[in-house]
Amino acid sequence: MIDVRDVRKTYRIGNIAVHALRGVTLQIQRGEFVAIMGASGSGKSTLMNILGCLDHPTRGIYRLNGLNMRGVDEDALADLRNRYIGFVFQSFNLIPRTRAIANVELPLMYAGLARGERRKRARAALDSVGLRDRAHHLPSELSGGQQQRVAVARALVTNPAMILADEPTGALDTVSSFELLAIFDRLSQQGRTIVLITHEEDVARHARRQIRLRDGVIISDERPDTEAVA
Repeated sequence: MIDVRDVRKTYRIGNIAVHALRGVTLQIQRGEFVAIMGASGSGKSTLMNILGCLDHPTRGIYRLNGLNMRGVDEDALADLRNRYIGFVFQSFNLIPRTRAIANVELPLMYAGLARGERRKRARAALDSVGLRDRAHHLPSELSGGQQQRVAVARALVTNPAMILADEPTGALDTVSSFELLAIFDRLSQQGRTIVLITHEEDVARHARRQIRLRDGVIISDERPDTEAVA
């Protein structure tokens, strides 16, 4: 599903070149649950932005479902993101004065679905994360773990093939983190691709494959209890 070949990303700050990625090559198959790990400045968030079609590599090739992302215009990228990728972020990114079910409906509004169909799909998505009885609560009426599960429901509502989660447990307590990771595990078992960005070892252990970055390069690519990925 994901094919990254010698991807490099360089940012310019005045006359200074910052090399965020220095030649990353990896492939992720459909249905894999992968953790991308690294300290701050390792390049993991830059890589996630490229995988999520939020940014372009300076050099190299990124193919999503066989389609080369180079040269794809912004409207087409927005459509690809809406159809293929669900995003989950550390800060939840919910609209504060909008009820949970309306937050979940947002991607479907952008896709132009009728209100009845939006509501039906949003209810099903909330049900899938155990929040059927919180559909009409505002974010301020929900715990941090519940808010993050609303964010997961919003990511799922378009039925994307892949979920990209950037430090999704960073603002959660231990119990809420475990509940969220159990949802990701179930989604992976159902055949959805999960790419989890994290710097936490205990979070990464829930993934079936762990890719470690340092200074913009992959330093290890392993499946626990198996040999390293070639």
